Formats: sequence, C-alpha cells, structure tokens
Amino acid sequence: MTQAQQALSPVEGAAATEEVAHGDLLGREAAPEHFVRFNVVERVQHFFLMISFIMLVTTGLPQKFSTTPWAEWIVLHLGGIDTTRALHRIFAVVMITVALVHVLSLVVSLVRGRLRPSMVPSLRDFQDVFQEVRYSLGLTEEHPHFDRFEYRQKFEYWGIIFGTVVITVTGLILWFPVTFTQFLPGEVVPAAREAHGGEALLALLTIVFWHLYSVLLSPLTFPGDTAIFTGRISRERMMREHPREYARILTEIRAAEAARRAAEAAAAEAAAAAERAPPGKTPQGGRDPPENG
Repeated sequence: MTQAQQALSPVEGAAATEEVAHGDLLGREAAPEHFVRFNVVERVQHFFLMISFIMLVTTGLPQKFSTTPWAEWIVLHLGGIDTTRALHRIFAVVMITVALVHVLSLVVSLVRGRLRPSMVPSLRDFQDVFQEVRYSLGLTEEHPHFDRFEYRQKFEYWGIIFGTVVITVTGLILWFPVTFTQFLPGEVVPAAREAHGGEALLALLTIVFWHLYSVLLSPLTFPGDTAIFTGRISRERMMREHPREYARILTEIRAAEAARRAAEAAAAEAAAAAERAPPGKTPQGGRDPPENG
C-alpha cells in the first residue's frame, strides 16, 4: 500500500493511488489551482529568521576570524568593532524573539486543536530514506511519496531548533559572562566561545550547501522556490512533491462537498414533504395546534 492510498479511505485509496502513480490530476474538478503552504505567521517568522541569520553571520564571523584581512574590512565598513558587536546583539534578540514566537504559535495551535505533528520524525521517514536510496540506485522505479514535509525538511527543521538552543545559550554566556560565572565555573566562557563559533559555522555551511541548493538550485525548484514568500504552492507541485498531503486534502474537499450535497438534498426533501402535506397536518403527520378561542 502506498502513502497516497493510506492517506485516503479504503474505498478511495486504490483509485487515488492509481491516479497519482500515473501522474493524472487527482480530482481536477475538486482540487483548487493552488494550495496554502505557509500561513502569514509562518512567512513572517521565516522572513525575520532569514534577516537575523544573515546579519548574525555578517557581524559574527568577522569577530571569530578577527585577524584576517576580510574580517577587518567588514568590521571597518560596519563602523568599528563596537558597532559590529551592537548589531550582532540586536539581531540576536531578533532571532530569539522569532524562536519564542514560533513556540507560542505552536502552543496556540495545540490549544485550538489545529496542530498536526507534521514535523515529528516517524518510522515512515526512515522508510522513505531507504526507498529513495533504492530509487537513486536504480533498484526501483517508484519514488517515495511524501506527506506535508519530507525527511530532509524535518532534519533541517530540528537542526535549526537544536542549533538555536546552542547558539542562544552560548551567546548569552558570552554576553553576560560575569552573571553566569557567579554560579558556573570560569571555564564555561571559553567553552561557550568555541561552541558558539562552531555552531555558527555549521549553520552557515548547512544553509549554503543544503538549504540554498534545495530552494534555489534543485531541478524541482530552479530558479527558486517562492512558496515561503507567497504562501502558496501549485496543484502540480503538490501532486509531485507532497502526494500524501494532496490526497488527504482532496479527501477532505470531497467529504465537505458530499456533506453539502446531502444537506441540500435533505432540505429539498423536507420542502417537498411540506408541500405534499394536507391542510391541517404537519409534514410529519401531526396536527396543527388548536386555534385560540
């Protein structure tokens, strides 16, 4: 059983999986041309995370490699080391704020019952990895069918989560060394400095060689994936890249349409029964209430 089939009901699963496998538009008459991929809050979070990351790298790496000519040039054109450090701390606050807003949005979605564990790794992700390795080696012609987020996106997401924790904790230690060394040994400061710089380099390399490739240079998205800015993704991309999510949404659309038609049919039947009812009788065969007086 494929992922698209599992996303649908048992009755619709086989037919839907067959349509996806052959590249047909699954329910073209029911599915919209575009789907909402990211809401406004998510897009705003990404924007400020992107800006803060760029500025943190721009102001942070020259401090780590302060003896190199290129670092000295950047610090000089930023207005000196004091200005560079001030900018670094300002955008650190921006990044921390984005992280807190993200956590808050997850809590609100959880309280409202709208939170889906789409970013939680599952056994299916490991199966998808194995399936994609077999597909890449030519051992199978079936590419894995992904849900809302694939295993690479989940790996990157959780990398950002843990990386943000490390970079925040070590950054606060470097920002307030006197405060932290009141209850921690002094060795924590140089240890935080190494961990802070190392995590920053790891994050930069991951963004450059992983994230930017997947959203800019990948054959599936070249010359660029604009979904995080527009919030929308085309129906064709949904079918190709997220067939399980597409199948689930289509099932919901069909169910809503069936419920609407059933409600309309029930209303029409009730109206027809009212017209057929004899005078003095209710459509259910009861009697009209007695007249006053």
